[in-house]
Amino acid sequence: MTSDDGVLQLTDLTREFVREVVLPLDDAFDGDIAAAGGDELRKDLQAQARERGVFGAHIPVEYGGHGLNLSHRAAVFEEAGYSLFGALAVNAAAPDEGNVHLLEQVASPEQRQQFLAPLARGEIRSAFAMTEPNPGAGSDPTMLRTQAERASGGWRISGRKAFITGADGASFMIVMARTSGEPGTPGGATMFLSTVDAPGLEVGRHIPTMDRSMLGGHCEVTFDNLFVPDDGVLGNVDEGFRHAQVRLGPARMTHVMRWLGAARRAHGVAVAATAAREGFGTRLSELGMVQQMIADNEIDLAATRALLMEACRELDAGGHASMSTSIAKVFAAEALYRVADRAAQLCGGLGVSADLPVARILRELRPFRVYDGPSEVHRWSIARRAVRAIGESGR
Repeated sequence: MTSDDGVLQLTDLTREFVREVVLPLDDAFDGDIAAAGGDELRKDLQAQARERGVFGAHIPVEYGGHGLNLSHRAAVFEEAGYSLFGALAVNAAAPDEGNVHLLEQVASPEQRQQFLAPLARGEIRSAFAMTEPNPGAGSDPTMLRTQAERASGGWRISGRKAFITGADGASFMIVMARTSGEPGTPGGATMFLSTVDAPGLEVGRHIPTMDRSMLGGHCEVTFDNLFVPDDGVLGNVDEGFRHAQVRLGPARMTHVMRWLGAARRAHGVAVAATAAREGFGTRLSELGMVQQMIADNEIDLAATRALLMEACRELDAGGHASMSTSIAKVFAAEALYRVADRAAQLCGGLGVSADLPVARILRELRPFRVYDGPSEVHRWSIARRAVRAIGESGR
């Protein structure tokens, strides 16, 4: 589907599905996916999404999706993100959505058949295992310490990971491990595909975090002499960091799309509340300070959408879009949190209660300033690129 009319129709259908089917469950369980039913809920919602024709906007047509590029899927994902469970319902939640894109671009035909096809159809879930506990890979991926060593017919992997989203209940993982070099040096990383039930791979505890809408939690994972055969190497040996860029830029933008929908809902609830409530001799929406917060929210939402679309167009054209995706990610993470924070303030006591969705949206949005690279790291990267560009151009 590439026509504007087709995308608009899918956007409308997604909006109806999310508001009629998904949102009531989100509200009933305060955005807590485990309390709402976990993986059984996912399967049920995805079955209903297929029936309504809104499953997998991003998934290649050959695997049962709509095959939309980033620019076309932006509005669809925003509507899905209007509910905290919406992306999961249409099989567009992290980390599966990003892993679908990575496997489509990098995996061998055999790997696509074994891993991509069932993931795209929603039959299984996945995880992306890169982040490690200190002093390993985190904001600085070159600190990667998980080690992969050559063995007869494959590789042996040992190390520890942390904050691995969706690991509990995943069927397979994409594992980043060092195959050459030392921690702190660029290069030398390789991606591996491993089923989660393989000997030597153990999913540990859920790390308690403030967000509750991510299925499978954020887990510790241990690799103890895990064997991965040669055909389990994803892409090329020692080129894992380069392959990761295939995933990270687009995944950051799809995060922006989803959280844009959530922030928009918080804003809409707040505007309705101020228009309905009276105080100080008038409706709250007529007060100057309230109007300023409403206007600032509108500005942040519009600016986020504009930066998002600029980055998506660059990615769709085949560009690396490193600068534009970093700018969009940082601005969105902070602007959308401001939107939810103002919304909570506008709603008063109800804004920090579970009686309205605003508090839980605020809760879920806050980690986005850390996930997919902290704002400070992106700012450092943006500044370096800006300085380099000026130096190369001479002006």
